[in-house]
Amino acid sequence: MSFFARLREAAGPDWTAYVEHSFVRQMQDGTLPQAAFRHYLVQDYLFLIQFARAYALAIYKSPTLGDMRHALAGVKAILDMEMDLHVELCAGWGLSREDLEKAREERQTMAYTRFVLDAGGQGDLLDLLVALAPCVLGYAEIGARLAKTPSGSDPQNPYARWISEYASEAYQDVASGFAAWMDRLAADYETPARKARLEHLFRQASVLEADFWQMGLDGA
Repeated sequence: MSFFARLREAAGPDWTAYVEHSFVRQMQDGTLPQAAFRHYLVQDYLFLIQFARAYALAIYKSPTLGDMRHALAGVKAILDMEMDLHVELCAGWGLSREDLEKAREERQTMAYTRFVLDAGGQGDLLDLLVALAPCVLGYAEIGARLAKTPSGSDPQNPYARWISEYASEAYQDVASGFAAWMDRLAADYETPARKARLEHLFRQASVLEADFWQMGLDGA
């Protein structure tokens, strides 16, 4: 069993509550209020800024040059590609770059992103990746699952592009690479004494991800 699979299993209902949240189910069947999705998109843009900082922290926390290069690739992918792609997606929903940049961070956005940065600041690279994993790997799981459903794969579904983005081979490869990176680090740095802390970090991050979905719904 992979390190991620063990964390996922240990998280139990908290993981399920995140990946099967009402926000996700409503995206799947196309019934999610568009105002909720717009609110989510704005906050997700602000989240990406902090996500880039987390990958920058990963460079500093990296024990090897190979880890540093892996983390640097993550920073470049976010700043050079993902941010622009997100702006393009938002434009399709009537949101300009100016709308995104002047938005205020909701407390749920701050709660998760600062939790991740704190986990990395206090711990090592493995702690940081475990705190990031629900986002990176959860979106891959959600996208792949929704894309396999008739409503999720329907081009008429207003959320089809979001679903296809995270179900895409490109994103699934990113997620697989991230999981493999965690596996390598866990092989070297996971100990029985750390098991409970790592599981707690992953579980708490999953709860905060579910709160992020709920923030989208509450903003409708």
